[in-house]
Amino acid sequence: MDRADRWLSTRTFHHRKFADTAALIRLKQAQGLRLSLVIPTFNEAQTIGTVLERLLPLRDTVPLVDEIAVVDSGSTDSTVERAGNAGAAVYRAEDILPGMGAARGKGENLWKALDRLSGDILVALDADIANMHPRFVTGLVGPLLQHPEIGYVKACYDRPACPDSGALGGGRVTEILVRPLFSLHFPELTGFIQPLAGEFAARRSLLETIPFPVGYGVEAAHLVDLHARHGLSIFAQTDLGQRLHRNRGNEELGRMACAILQVLERRLHLRGRRSESTEPGCLIRQFVRHEDSFAATSFAIDELERPPMLTVAAYRHRRMGRDERQDRPRTLATHPTETAAATAEE
Repeated sequence: MDRADRWLSTRTFHHRKFADTAALIRLKQAQGLRLSLVIPTFNEAQTIGTVLERLLPLRDTVPLVDEIAVVDSGSTDSTVERAGNAGAAVYRAEDILPGMGAARGKGENLWKALDRLSGDILVALDADIANMHPRFVTGLVGPLLQHPEIGYVKACYDRPACPDSGALGGGRVTEILVRPLFSLHFPELTGFIQPLAGEFAARRSLLETIPFPVGYGVEAAHLVDLHARHGLSIFAQTDLGQRLHRNRGNEELGRMACAILQVLERRLHLRGRRSESTEPGCLIRQFVRHEDSFAATSFAIDELERPPMLTVAAYRHRRMGRDERQDRPRTLATHPTETAAATAEE
């Protein structure tokens, strides 16, 4: 049995193991921890209200979660208004760390959530989950509260391609891109059932030390970077049952794959296993049939990365101020070059 197999058998939990919310609250209080839940959004008006309705009792009825926030990337629909009306704290990503500039993407929202939220543990959930349930939170934070040596917990689940048929599918980018790449270059990470799952819980002390790609590459980058620093021992995954969500079209998945590939190629280069690309970013050309011909559309995919939050002066200064007041720390930063980011804020 190799290390990935051993990890898979010992660090894969089921959400039912953590169903006793009162027990989790006692563990949280005994360890003196704060839990923050962040939902990154961009035009999620159709689902954000229901998602929050099902999660807010974890803050308002049973005090497992200390704060619930939506961090938005400039939605043009009513996402922000609906999230605020539901009772969540709502932040616009562009208003957080304005000296670091603005970018749009899930990774950007998560990175900036570190600066704005106060939790020692950050729980991230996607906003398009149609069957949202408190188990998505309890199942992810449970391993962290019960096992202090675990630092990062990833979700895994079934993803029905068509909920009415019960047939399993989805995860197309995982199966045709990420899983093969992990098998070739990062074999210890092949035990992750859903490596691109957008749902995770992690300790701030880990998240603030790693860079954040601003877009689709953030999930893969977290696994690769934390594994390089700490090995498999800090990871776990929890089976959350079934996840129902909006399925994306092939064109969007192609752009997603391009961003993820950039992120992984960058890390292979840093390990001396790839030559440096001669061109920054990637121009992906896609085709759509138009009557009797095909129309070409090109998209420039440039997956910028924010530096580790600890390199951002504004974040460090705020942390020191909170420490002096015996408050909980906060986290987040932004810019591809760490030294440039730190200098920009000083």
